[in-house]
Parts: sequence; structure tokens; C-alpha cells
Amino acid sequence: MYLTFLGTSAGVPSLQRNVTAIALSLPPGGDWLFDCGEGTQQQYMRSALKPGKLEKIFITHLHGDHIFGLPGLLTSRSMGSLSQPLTIYGPKGIKAFIENALDLSGSWVSFPLEILEIEEGVIVDDEEYTVTAVALNHVVPCFGYRISQRDKPGFLDAARLKAEGIPSGPWFAALKQGKTVTLDDGRVIDGNDYLGPAHKGKSLAIFGDTAPTEQALTLAAGVDVMVHETTLEAAMAEKANSRGHSTTVQAAELALQAGAGRLIATHFSSRYRKDDMPRLLAECQSVFSATELAEDFWVTEI
Repeated sequence: MYLTFLGTSAGVPSLQRNVTAIALSLPPGGDWLFDCGEGTQQQYMRSALKPGKLEKIFITHLHGDHIFGLPGLLTSRSMGSLSQPLTIYGPKGIKAFIENALDLSGSWVSFPLEILEIEEGVIVDDEEYTVTAVALNHVVPCFGYRISQRDKPGFLDAARLKAEGIPSGPWFAALKQGKTVTLDDGRVIDGNDYLGPAHKGKSLAIFGDTAPTEQALTLAAGVDVMVHETTLEAAMAEKANSRGHSTTVQAAELALQAGAGRLIATHFSSRYRKDDMPRLLAECQSVFSATELAEDFWVTEI
């Protein structure tokens, strides 16, 4: 799976960065979008992403730099005659925002659109993934999302099955899933006896805007990748926290406490320019060495 950062600025765009939007590309080819700030559809066109592959949008909170791109993106998908169904998840109020924006502008959607207003807990649970929403510490209701890929069964030991006189056949598909099958000769075969070690699924936590909170550990514990806002530098902690944001060092301290594999810092105040980034990175890495700073159009594998 891959993350594409379409916008990495906080509050307002700058000449170097657009406002927040992060795409998660999942095998075998669908995309999920986390937040949709103003201009996201233009960022989409400048990336390798395809709007027709977009399946779900997860909104962390209703501040404009996280949602003002939604009406344009939805309308453009319709004008492009895309038929792929789309589900949008977000806090209470997201449904009214979208419906009012479309209604007042005389716009429409030509594809099946479902808008779900969420609470804390598991909001997606299918054969491949679970997504859990966790409430954060911001000035308006705000969520972070934990995405967990289910473990994959180990490889089926076909050579051992053959050596034990178990013929190949359509039952191999069931054995690969760890199921028990009964052969024509009456033998009962447990697939788990012939499977190698399971392949652990990937996990990541994508935070919305937040000041430090105990809930963050619930969201990020043990994830492979943690994506967290670092709106301001360490010396500005009081200002950051009073506005429901975090600093470089606070995000890094959380990654260390949570036992995350990697920290990707994003959502930088527009006061910071390219020349400031090495300093912000150094602040993070002084606490958590496995830190990277996101930039617009950066793609990274999970």
C-alpha cells in the first residue's frame, strides 16, 4: 500500500504546499482519501492518482482546510461521468455541509454517494481492513483514523500435501484459508496443519488536528506508520496547544511512546518555508530518529 501526500500545509496554502489531503492506495487498486482541503482536485490532476479509483473519503474534522475541496471534487467526478460509488465518513455536520454546498450551487452527483456521520469506534470492517475512529483534542470535534490490514494466511505446503498422498484439487483453495475439508476417501484434512506462518497485515494511524491527548496512544499503539500533524516548532508549544495543535517534539514523543515504526510529520504552518524544514526535522529526530517530513506529491510505501 502507498501514501500520497496531496497537501501538507496547515490552515492556509502556501506557494510550496497545499492544504491537507492524503491518499492511501490499497491493493488491488482502490484509493481512500483522508481530508479534502481546498484545491485537492487540482492536486489529484498533478499526481498519478485517478479519481475513478477513489472509493472512500475520511474527514477528520470540519475546519475549512480539511473540507473545502469536497464540493469541487464531487462535482468534477460527476462531470467526468464517473460511476464508481463513493462513501464519505466524517463528524456530525459533514452531511449538511455537502448537501447544502451542492444544493445552493445547483450541483449534483451522478454516482452512488453515501455520507456517514460517525462516532468513535470501528467504522469499516470488511474482509481486508478495519478502520477505527478515535476522538482527538482539537477546538472542534476531530477524529484520527487507525487502518489495520488483516493478517494474510501463510503459504500452503503443496509439496508436503503431495508427499502425504493428498491429491491436488479444488479443495486446495479451502486449505489455503485454513479450513478443514473431507476428501472423497473420507480423510479429514485441516488446512492449518499445512500452512506456513501468517503474514502480519500493515497498520497505520492518520491523525487529524490535535493537541497532545491520552487518546493518541489508543490510535497509534504499535502501528507501522504514524502520520501526525506538526503545526509548529517545539519552542511554540503553548501557542500550538492552545489552538488544538501539536509541535514537532510532541509528535515525536508520541511516536516513541506508541512504539510506531515510522513517523511522518505533516500539516506545517505556512510560516515555514523550505529552508526551515531541516530544522523541524532535526527537532523530531532528536526524539524519534525514524521521522520523515512529508511534502506535496511525496509517495511512500507502507
